[in-house]
Order: sequence, then C-alpha cells, then structure tokens
Amino acid sequence: MYPSPVQVERMLTHCAHARYVWNLAVEQHSHRRRWRRSAPGFAEQCRQLTEARRENEWLSSGNADVQQQALKDFARAMNARFTSGFGEPTWRRKHVHEGFRVIGTDRVPEYHADGSPKRNAKTGRQVRGRSVVVQRLNRRWAQVRVPGCGWVRFRLSVKGKGGKLPEAKSFRVTFRNGQWHIAFALVPEPLPVPGTDTVIGIDRGVTVTAALSDGRKLNCPQLTAKERARIRKHQRRAARAPKGSAAKAAEHAKVARLKAREANRRKDWCEKTSTMLARCYAPLRFEKLNIKNMTRSAKGTVEQPGQNVAQKSGLNRAILAQGWGLLRQRTGHKAPGRVEDVPAPYTSLRCSACGWIDKNSRKSQAEFVCSSCGFTCNADTNASINVAAGQGGIPRPRRSAGAGGVTTATSRSSAREPQPK
Repeated sequence: MYPSPVQVERMLTHCAHARYVWNLAVEQHSHRRRWRRSAPGFAEQCRQLTEARRENEWLSSGNADVQQQALKDFARAMNARFTSGFGEPTWRRKHVHEGFRVIGTDRVPEYHADGSPKRNAKTGRQVRGRSVVVQRLNRRWAQVRVPGCGWVRFRLSVKGKGGKLPEAKSFRVTFRNGQWHIAFALVPEPLPVPGTDTVIGIDRGVTVTAALSDGRKLNCPQLTAKERARIRKHQRRAARAPKGSAAKAAEHAKVARLKAREANRRKDWCEKTSTMLARCYAPLRFEKLNIKNMTRSAKGTVEQPGQNVAQKSGLNRAILAQGWGLLRQRTGHKAPGRVEDVPAPYTSLRCSACGWIDKNSRKSQAEFVCSSCGFTCNADTNASINVAAGQGGIPRPRRSAGAGGVTTATSRSSAREPQPK
C-alpha cells in the first residue's frame, strides 16, 4: 500500500487501537482462575468496549469496527489455541505487531452455490452480506476505502479471474519494516489434481533447498554478496553509535529492511514452488523433519555449557533461511490429502538401487557411491528417491533387497555394516 502522510498517521492510530483492545482482552483472560468466574466472551467484551468508548476520549476517536474486529480476532485465537499450534494469545507490542482488520462496509446480495438467492428463514428477504469497497485504477493499481482514511492506493500482486478484483468481505492491513501491506480474506479455490499418478519425493537440505526424485534441484533465493556486505556495514555502524541514539535506530532500521527483503524473496519462492508441486504431481512425499529441534541453540547452561555454539548458530540461520517449514505447509494447503510425511532416518544413507545402508556410501555432501553395488548418484537425489519410495525410518535392510523394495529391521546395530568383498 502507498498511503499519504496523513493517511499513515491515521492508520497508525488504528493499529494502536487494535493493539490496545487486544492487550486488554489478554489481560482479562490472564486473571482467570478455577475458583473465579470465567473470562468474558466476545459479546460481553463488545458491550464493555462500548462503555469504554464513552469514558475514554482517545479510544472513542477511533473506528468502532476496527476495535471490534480486534476482539473477534482474539476470540478466534482463543478458540483455536489447542489446534493452531500457537497456544494462548500473547501480548502485542508496539513497532512489532502493527496491523488491523477491516470488515467491508458495502452491502451486496448473497447467493447459494447453485445461483439461487439466500433468504432469511423468518422474514423471507434476501440476505445481504458485507463486501469491501475496491476500485481498479489500471492493470497494476487499485484503491480501497479504509475507515477514517478515505481511498488508499495499493499495488495488485495477484490477478483475479478475468481481470476482476476479488470479492472479499474483509481485509487486513499490516505495517512491517516501513512498508504497508494489504491482504484480502478469500477462500482460494483448490488446485486441480494432475492426471498423472507419479509419486514425487522431496528431500530438503541446506546446500540444495529441495531436491526432487525426478532429478530437479530447487534453491531458495538468498541475499546477494553486496546486500550481505551492506548488512555487515550497517551492523558495524550501529555497534559504534551511542546507545539510545537516533543514529543507532536508523542503522538497525536499514538492517531490518534488508532482512525483510530476504524474507519476502523466501516467501515468494515458497508460494511459487508449492503451486508448481501441487499442479504437477498428485502424491507428494516430504521427509519428516523436526525443524524446531534441529534449530535449537547449543549454548547449554551455566553448569554444562555447550560446544561449537557459534558454528551451530550459523547452521541454524542457514536452515531457517531455506523455508523448509513454509514450503511443506503451503504445499499441504494447496494439495490437501495428497501430501505425505516419510520418516527421515536413513533416507540419506540408503542406496536407492539395492537398498543397502552404509554411512560410508555418503562420500560428501553431493556424492553418493554405494559400497555394495557401486551405484553412483547425487546424494540429495538419492535421498529424494528413497523418500518417494517411502523408504525411511527402517534401520536395517535385507542383503537381497531389490530396487526400492521393502526392507525389514533386525536387532543388530546399523552403525557398522559388514563391508562386501
């Protein structure tokens, strides 16, 4: 979005009101105890918000719909705290959680999927739903009506069907690293299932972000050498600047903008790659990785300090820069029911030709030479073929296992394999 300075000031006020109301709701639920009455729900909080707007001049100067939508977002977060994976809603901070949601002000008639109008069961009148007021200016630009701000211009990044703007009921405005973004709430149509039944395996790594079992290698874009040099330059200047000075804040802001550019590239790549995978392949298999444990810090405790802490932190940054989790998540959203997770152990050490497991077969990061049959292949491609065949998590293969065949486990350790003569 590209608002004017006056609109920026008004939109920041909306962000402050939404954050203030959200934190009040968090505080109410933080005092909840078993022997006390339950915390108020959405309807009671809306009634309390009306009373607060009468008594607080600063709160009453804002838009009531923006503040109510913040309460509604909190209620949804509370209802989904056990299924979303984020837990209880937490506090929102200034300069970190800047954003608000707006419900459409226009009223449009609603229809069923077959085209028949929706009617009220009591009155028999046609149901009229909310709709966002959006106008297209040209092929790449449009404007949306924001409460208290008027028309705000924004750049179109996704084209609608037939060149039409999407008909949304609400939208969310966020402010990150000096940039305003708008996102319309729409339920996307599922991608069509391809006619092929070819199973594709996807092996994720640091050097090669995603290696496919058909031989393709996909890499997530990173910052260029010049951009990394600029980050180091601004970090050095920030370290030399006086504490709490405007110069230190300005240098940190420049670093944040460069890192935000990297995050935008990573998200864009994950969206495009997940769309390509969902359109081209029907069954998709990812190796099951616990990214949270893989990127855990190695600093340890005071009694038992960790080793190679700096090296482990660098590895953690390299893993998080690849977007493994986002790629798996978005692919699952776009191809529901067609994505499977294969256990990751032994997928990199197993020969995809004969099924033999030996750690000595992995000569380097990119070279795999089977110590049993002599099969040679790229190590990431070999692992992706094992993932596509579902050969993961089985510790010990049979000596006579065929190509991609099912292997069985024994009680013997796989750390030291008997070498063939």
